[in-house]
Amino acid sequence: MRVDIIEDDPLFSKMIKHILATSGNYEVRNFPDAQSFLTRVTSLPDVVTLDLGLPDMSGTDLMKKIKNLNPETEIIIISGQDNLQLAVQLLKEGAYDYITKDENIKERVLHTLDKIRSNMELRSQLDQLKKEVSKKYPFHDTLLGNSSALKNTFSLIDKATKVTKINVSILGEPGTGKDLVAKTIHYNSDRKDHPFIQVSISSMSNEELRKTLFGVEKAAWADTLMTTKGKFEEAGEGTLVLDDITDFDDDLQKELLDVFQERKIKRIGSNHEQEVKCRVITTTSYDMLQAVKEKKFREDLYYYLAGLPITMPALRERGKDVIILGDFFLQTFCLKNNLPPMILSSGAKKKLLSHNYPGNIRELKAIIELSAILANSRVVEERHIVFNYADPTPGVFHEELTLKEYNERIIIYFMKKYKNVMEVARRLDIGKSTIYNLLKKYKEEDPDINA
Repeated sequence: MRVDIIEDDPLFSKMIKHILATSGNYEVRNFPDAQSFLTRVTSLPDVVTLDLGLPDMSGTDLMKKIKNLNPETEIIIISGQDNLQLAVQLLKEGAYDYITKDENIKERVLHTLDKIRSNMELRSQLDQLKKEVSKKYPFHDTLLGNSSALKNTFSLIDKATKVTKINVSILGEPGTGKDLVAKTIHYNSDRKDHPFIQVSISSMSNEELRKTLFGVEKAAWADTLMTTKGKFEEAGEGTLVLDDITDFDDDLQKELLDVFQERKIKRIGSNHEQEVKCRVITTTSYDMLQAVKEKKFREDLYYYLAGLPITMPALRERGKDVIILGDFFLQTFCLKNNLPPMILSSGAKKKLLSHNYPGNIRELKAIIELSAILANSRVVEERHIVFNYADPTPGVFHEELTLKEYNERIIIYFMKKYKNVMEVARRLDIGKSTIYNLLKKYKEEDPDINA
């Protein structure tokens, strides 16, 4: 790690250089004043230790020059004054630490440099991780298939990656790959180096959701111990994905409308406004426009969120894409489990094409992985393809129950199938509260029930 020492006291400068040189972790240079540093430096170092009392320029002015040249260079102020007010001001202006010239300076300097080194390593790992994540979502390798239905989707995704200042709404049945499309759009756009944040709306209460989206100021409530950022703030200039958008209640819809109209948010308990810079991608299995017609979703909010609408085709609409995806899932499963490569027989392919796939791609993946386990050779035969939907009402009417118990069984069956409260409420024409109350009762008994 490169460290430049700007210090007009030659004895003290030598001492700092000796401390760093003996540790063996630093490349160190000394400069007696601001001018010698600015004229001789060809590239800015990782860290500058800066004396405030330089003969030719104030340390604060030099710090600003360095930060303008390279905001990534960390600056440690070393001063003969133990001035708390000045230290706070300099830290606010960008200094990493403020250290006074006393008997503990060796330990303080080395400790601060260790922290800076750790932060640099974490940033480097994060940058590498971002690059690796981006490689996982190459455009045409992520969404497999050649069907005309998917080609239309490709065209819209391509537009979404190029025009990044328009929101995107993704509609599709559960299991069609809406989350994958959202990630593909983000990691193939010019927002890819910024955060990708995802929020599942249906899994939270309204109060939890408000805190999650907008954040909470420390002074908001008596028991609030610290300030927390909301997801709009965390997303920065990246992408915020709101899953199951039609589950917003009326009050939250109004608050969200205000956000999009003003492009600003306030943390709960704060009067300070912050600009919203992120793109919002919404996903839903229930058509937002249909929700507007049914007066369940605000029309004005719809026009802000709809942006570029992308409809994910159901697997049953994608023809021979089933075989392309099936082959991909089979080879991936074999690779992950150290199995030799396997193939689908013509009979297995024919059987796969005959199915309706109410669970879409998620269901196909489960069917293929089970078939790989059941096959005793490198060929998956027709008999190894097992569908789980042969009985349309498994276990619902197989015993005598009260009408209330039958109703509960039917709701639970639909929740296991669609895993979406809004979708089940729409299909059964019942209120969401009925479903939530029932889920509380059954959740502990059956962990497979998800909202």
